[in-house]
Amino acid sequence: MSRGRRSLLKLALAGAGAATAPLGGAAPCGRPGPALQPAYGTEGQRKADLGNGMFINPIVPGDHPDPTILKDGDDYYMTFSSFYSYPGAVIWHSRDLVNWAPVCAALTRPIGSVWAMDLVKHGGRYFLYIPADDRIFVIHADNIRGPWSAPVDLRLQGCIDPGHAVGEDGKRYLFFNGVRRIALADDGLSTVGALEHVYHPWRYPEDWVVEMFAPEGPKLFRRGEWFYLVAAVGGTSGPPTSHMVTVARSRSIHGPWQDCPGTPIVRTRSADEPWWSRGHASIVEGPGGDWWMIYHAYENGFRTLGRQTILEPIEWTSDGWFRARGGTLDKPLRKPKGGRASPAGQALSDDFSSNRFGVQWSFFAPGPEEMRRARYDGKGLVIKGKGSSPADCSPLTCIVGDRDYEVSVVLDIAEGGQGGLLLYYSQRGYCGIGFSPTEMFTHHYSEEQRWMRQKIAARTIHIRLANRANIITFHYSSDGVAWTRHPWQMEVSGFHHNVFGGFMSLKVGIYSAGAGEVRARQFTYRGLKPA
Repeated sequence: MSRGRRSLLKLALAGAGAATAPLGGAAPCGRPGPALQPAYGTEGQRKADLGNGMFINPIVPGDHPDPTILKDGDDYYMTFSSFYSYPGAVIWHSRDLVNWAPVCAALTRPIGSVWAMDLVKHGGRYFLYIPADDRIFVIHADNIRGPWSAPVDLRLQGCIDPGHAVGEDGKRYLFFNGVRRIALADDGLSTVGALEHVYHPWRYPEDWVVEMFAPEGPKLFRRGEWFYLVAAVGGTSGPPTSHMVTVARSRSIHGPWQDCPGTPIVRTRSADEPWWSRGHASIVEGPGGDWWMIYHAYENGFRTLGRQTILEPIEWTSDGWFRARGGTLDKPLRKPKGGRASPAGQALSDDFSSNRFGVQWSFFAPGPEEMRRARYDGKGLVIKGKGSSPADCSPLTCIVGDRDYEVSVVLDIAEGGQGGLLLYYSQRGYCGIGFSPTEMFTHHYSEEQRWMRQKIAARTIHIRLANRANIITFHYSSDGVAWTRHPWQMEVSGFHHNVFGGFMSLKVGIYSAGAGEVRARQFTYRGLKPA
């Protein structure tokens, strides 16, 4: 930072003691992409169901990538990559494919960064096949809401994106990136034989602008006499036109596989479209017999939200193939036939009177016994300190799905403790403000700006954050009445995978560092309509 800019910010800090107007944030930036017009539900959060028989994507806003969906009678269940967040592998429920709400977390103990799972039901039992840190695990349950078993290591390395399939002979298989396959034992808890390459994926023209070839995400289903293999190529990030959905079919699980003449059936063709890098699809029959495709995509101009979950109609053709019918998804679509009403989303405001770990809150990259850091004491959630800053403290995080929003929290900070409110991507990417009982700390560019430390009595501190089109404004108060605006408004549009790696999103975080404890109280969330 230049000496002149640092001097100006020091002058701003010196005058920061005056109370300011209620939180409003910076003027919104120009939006680079087409303006989708979502509906707004609980706490102003965006929602898919427009209430008139139509819906608008995303069906699950915010960072919910690599969707895997299970139709179980009249119910649908879905889960997503949860990466380093624990409790993780949060399972969501719907009865109409549009309105989704979380019901439980299947993973409670860390096994690494969790990517692209497959949720299946076989023989009356539920299975979740999980790639994590170059291994493949499986957990199982007799009731999808749990309890789920401890993870079983299938002792496979170099594999990601499992796709479970049952052959015409009733035998079980897992397909992986590549596209490769291995047989499973009848109980689904161990492998049989060797990993083998079974399909040469379709390749796009060399002049297409993509990230890399990367054949991945094989999902299989059977309809009539055909097995269908739905996969992705092109890379999940990189240029907006990277990811795509490919289709092949065979009369046998053993092949040979033939490519669909219309492949790819989904592809972002222009950076002007509202959804970028559309891919990693699963196909599912709707409640009224129509068919749908669920996949992920980045929202144009808002990679910070991560890859969001998209629903698109498909139609079957007379030659036994299917094609996508949603276009660029810039307009509302008619809801699936025959669906029944079910809850959508969840309130994110939390008085910390009950345990919402795994449906709202999770620790980032926790240790094996991390959950013991937190306890409810009747006044709030008390989090024991860890590390010395947001970079090494495993903050408590919450996924958000709105482009614009406000959050606030009250923190009681014990002697030796430090706590604050963050926008957090990973240890390498975060910003926010924090407090000890005697000082204020400013975090930006993924480190503390030590020259901005300020003496403030803060045993109890109210903190508010506004995000308007990736421009962040912080306020703080000792009593929740008179608010002071922090002098540094932070721009965070670069906090995403193409900059920091990891495939994640920018989440709201509460951190507790140092030798003391931090009690979190009165967390509030409000989605804001884009200006």
